[in-house]
Amino acid sequence: MENKIKTVEELAGVLAAVQAEGKAVAMAGGVFDLFHYGHLRHLQAAKREGDVLVALVTCDAHAGKAPGRPVFSEHMRAEMVAAQEIVDWVVINPHPGAEQIIEALKPDVYVKGSEYANPEDDVTGRIVTEREAVEKHGGRIVFTEEVTFSSSNLINQNLKVFDPSLREYLNDLRQDGGLERMLNLIEGVRDYRVLVVGDTIIDDYVYANPMGKSPKENIIATRYEEDEVFAGGVIAVANALAGICGSVDVVTVLGSVDSHRDLVESSVKENINLTILERPSAPTTRKQRFIEPTYVKKLFEVYFMDDSPLPENVEAQLNGFIAERAADYDLVVVTDFGHGMLRSSTITLLAEKAKFLAVNAQSNSANLGYNLITRYPRADYVCIDTHEARLAVGDKFKEVADIISEDLSSRIDCDRITVTLGSEGCITFEKDGGTHEVPAVAGSPIDTVGAGDAFFAITAPIVASGAAMKDAGFIGNIAGGLKINIVGHRRTIEKAGLVKTATALLK
Repeated sequence: MENKIKTVEELAGVLAAVQAEGKAVAMAGGVFDLFHYGHLRHLQAAKREGDVLVALVTCDAHAGKAPGRPVFSEHMRAEMVAAQEIVDWVVINPHPGAEQIIEALKPDVYVKGSEYANPEDDVTGRIVTEREAVEKHGGRIVFTEEVTFSSSNLINQNLKVFDPSLREYLNDLRQDGGLERMLNLIEGVRDYRVLVVGDTIIDDYVYANPMGKSPKENIIATRYEEDEVFAGGVIAVANALAGICGSVDVVTVLGSVDSHRDLVESSVKENINLTILERPSAPTTRKQRFIEPTYVKKLFEVYFMDDSPLPENVEAQLNGFIAERAADYDLVVVTDFGHGMLRSSTITLLAEKAKFLAVNAQSNSANLGYNLITRYPRADYVCIDTHEARLAVGDKFKEVADIISEDLSSRIDCDRITVTLGSEGCITFEKDGGTHEVPAVAGSPIDTVGAGDAFFAITAPIVASGAAMKDAGFIGNIAGGLKINIVGHRRTIEKAGLVKTATALLK
């Protein structure tokens, strides 16, 4: 059974020899987390299309559609599929789609389920490129009409993969039509035009292995391994928004020294338009984190920045842009990291001009106690974390729900507020609906950097669309849960991931 499981390199020559004998190779794939009758019928249909059947098993990194998924590891799932007599070979697919495997193995027939027959129904958007990859080498694609079952539904109903409180919350959502509602909310913002205003931050990850204490100093010596540099801050927020909204414009400030402009410009999605202002004689804010690479544990960080107020001429350029353009957008999103870009004059303009203003004002090591959400006289949606909420009202011990409903809502002209609670989810507030606690749907984090930004980015347009705050909070928790499984900004949150995770949780 195990000798059926091959790498792409091992299998390429085998299949080429098979095809040289005039035999046809069929290929079908899936996660196969809980192997069931629908999988069997699909593989049987695929085998009828060729002499040899290759099954692709999605790797763990791309199979996790919800916390605790996949239930079985990629090697266990590969063994389950290999145990089926009709399967000749199994390949664990390390990629998010099948294009690269198709390119390497050149199957004669690529078999997909009927749910992929209409490209518009494919949330991954890959069926078109996969078809092109097959047909490029003279192959064809076939869609089966076999009986289907949902692995997600079977897992949700029969395996206790969630804690009792989350399980109860998800059951209530299912009975209340939650899945259809969540998918409609995600789809409903696809034509939104969004302006994002805020600081660009360069997230610099330096991976270093601790070696031990220096014999001559009271310090830990480390060995440099490698580094990664990402465009974060407003750029990460804009990329997440661009995944679910039609067009996104960004206005930000870079330094004239160590600007990292090329990195910033190459990091944005195609539907993002950048307006970059320049702060003279200053660097673009860079946060260099030294990280133990095995478990991605952060050791310490160094800031490279000039967080003094913008020069008056740059402030005038920024204010001119906002005064002229802000009212043209369905939504204005402000990511205020407190690094000198957003002064009171700019905040006043944003509050006056935006049709719908969503604000996140962050507290960090550089601005603790100075960059409070109460700097904003009004907003249509505010999203901050527990620490930021407590700082804003000067209360260390009060219940978070009471802070939102009794204190924050009276100090800011804002009817919709979310306070994120990290591993405990979030609390949402709306003036006519009170507060709601929404449990987290995330598993163990790999890297929490940017999780709050992802939550804010995805919820802002959904709140602007008129969604109930508790529904927006649930979708935001999905976004945050997806982000904590991404190191730095190697990838961004995509619409397909939101849809697949919501479906896996609520089916």
